[in-house]
Amino acid sequence: MEFNDRITKVIEYSELTPAEFAEEIGVQRSSISHIISGRNKPSLDFITKIKSTFPKFEWDWLITGEGEMLILDKVPEPIEEKPELVEKKKTSLPDLFSLINDENFGLTESEDKVEKPKPRESNISYQIPEKNILSDSQPLEKMVQKSDSKNKNVKRIVFFYEDGTFETYEN
Repeated sequence: MEFNDRITKVIEYSELTPAEFAEEIGVQRSSISHIISGRNKPSLDFITKIKSTFPKFEWDWLITGEGEMLILDKVPEPIEEKPELVEKKKTSLPDLFSLINDENFGLTESEDKVEKPKPRESNISYQIPEKNILSDSQPLEKMVQKSDSKNKNVKRIVFFYEDGTFETYEN
């Protein structure tokens, strides 16, 4: 069966006039006329427009004329799930606040890779310096002033929000 005969069958099946069919698939009316008369061969774009507008038509039949004209409504057979093909459940990522307990939290990648010296046992006792902890009501300016007085500079400030997001500010 020639392509022009297949186009004629498609038009008949759609129950449209050639002009309505051309409008439906988005081509010029003259294109339909030239293809039906056998003057022109259809382009791939033309065939694709027919298939996308009328998905019930088989590709093989549209292109070569072989096989069935319409896609048969087949119910696909259920596929048995094989254990090796079943996608493993992905483990969820930790939330932001569980990361805070990580000993490398807040370090950049280069700082993270540097090996930290291991503490040595010693008979010398030393005093652990007191950490400055900000309370909710303590202004940041006081903390910065304290650190300036000890010749220390603020390296990084991290704000944690209730919705789980955070912002980091670096000097």
